[in-house]
Amino acid sequence: MDAAELISTAAARTEELPGAARENPFGPEWDVYKVRGLVFLLIPLDGSGRVTLKSDPDDAVALREAFADIIPGYHMNKKHWITLTPGPSLDRDLVAELVTESYLLVVEKLPRARRPVDPTTFGRSPN
Repeated sequence: MDAAELISTAAARTEELPGAARENPFGPEWDVYKVRGLVFLLIPLDGSGRVTLKSDPDDAVALREAFADIIPGYHMNKKHWITLTPGPSLDRDLVAELVTESYLLVVEKLPRARRPVDPTTFGRSPN
């Protein structure tokens, strides 16, 4: 997956997530995606093609071990954030899934009344 595809896939997935909004609180060099004011995805607009998102700490370790193009969160807490870099180990489905998981990690920390979706059922098919 090249840089443009990585960024466009991540950004496109955010458009499908209820309550997600893009802001530029750090200036025009960063697209920051938030849900109810809390960050779940960062994209630096420096041409690097990186995408940084939240991850469960145990999942973050497993993802970094399994995928060469997933590294510790760039300029973030390495335990709770991962960075996706352009490369062959990533595909569209994985990127979309990781964006969704990052979003849900933030949503589940919100008070129930502020949650735009139920994080335990959103995106999961009924049994």
